[in-house]
Amino acid sequence: MDLQQNISLKAYNTFGIDVPAEYFIKLKDIETLVEITSLPHQKHILGGGSNILLTQPVRGLVIHNELKGIAIIRENDEHVWLQVASGEIWHELVLFAVNKGLGGIENLALIPGTAGASPMQNIGAYGVEAKETIESVTFWSWADRSFSTYANEECAFGYRDSIFKQELKDKVFITSVVYKLNKHPQFNTSYGAIAQELERMGVKELSPAAIMNSVINIRISKLPDPKQIGNAGSFFKNPTIAKVHFDILSCKYPGIPSYPVNEKMVKVPAGWLIEQCGWKGYKTGETGVHAKQALVLVNYGNAKGSDIWKLSDEILASVKERFDIELEREVQAW
Repeated sequence: MDLQQNISLKAYNTFGIDVPAEYFIKLKDIETLVEITSLPHQKHILGGGSNILLTQPVRGLVIHNELKGIAIIRENDEHVWLQVASGEIWHELVLFAVNKGLGGIENLALIPGTAGASPMQNIGAYGVEAKETIESVTFWSWADRSFSTYANEECAFGYRDSIFKQELKDKVFITSVVYKLNKHPQFNTSYGAIAQELERMGVKELSPAAIMNSVINIRISKLPDPKQIGNAGSFFKNPTIAKVHFDILSCKYPGIPSYPVNEKMVKVPAGWLIEQCGWKGYKTGETGVHAKQALVLVNYGNAKGSDIWKLSDEILASVKERFDIELEREVQAW
């Protein structure tokens, strides 16, 4: 077991925040997972580092998930089931599926992070959520020292939420996920600018590859590359508000965009709310709000995680004051 001490986490988080981990280990096999369970340190799971903000040195053991493997475990005339190790890079899984002509996750192209984060966060983009393809999730319980598998309906999936962020938070380690993908997919092109981008690309026949490439083009045009400028993608969730509340806002702001959830609730883009409050392109010190996408907070070089968190507090307060809407963060602070 290669346990390291006082290791900088700068290279392991997409914000590029430089703080040390008290203990650090690269997890490459299940045997090591079982072995480190006996260690007394508090355990922190780190995948792609794309959904965390490091605000202080991390006490305890940081486990960098490097479990790998994608296998077809079952198929029929309509579907293929893939068992994917939790350390697999998410976009690599999307490429794997698309290269085999399998549909279901092409709208989720270029989302940073690992496969293990997909059920935890119930990642989503462009009208699709991971829960629509997840068949089951297998995890290791730190306390019970045993493996369990939850079917989709046991995972309590919600908007950017699951049982793994709630009741099982910090209690389990996701080791693999089974995805049920389609050989004859029905494509979702109604959300965002996908239809327009497909037209611009001259696509005549829809396919998983065409959808994926359109999403990649859109994301590249709107979101900064973490390799160029530190960020964690969307920092805030899109809030769901009562339709009565929305109707009041739409009288004052006729152009406010929305997406119906049901007869009583409406989802409003957080980016629009933040932009209306004047934050888009804002910069203070080494941190700020991206000039092209108000949902994205950035590290311009040597920002402290605490400074970025403070900025997010100020954004939350301003949206609450102007729209009476309480935004929630997607990114979690360590």
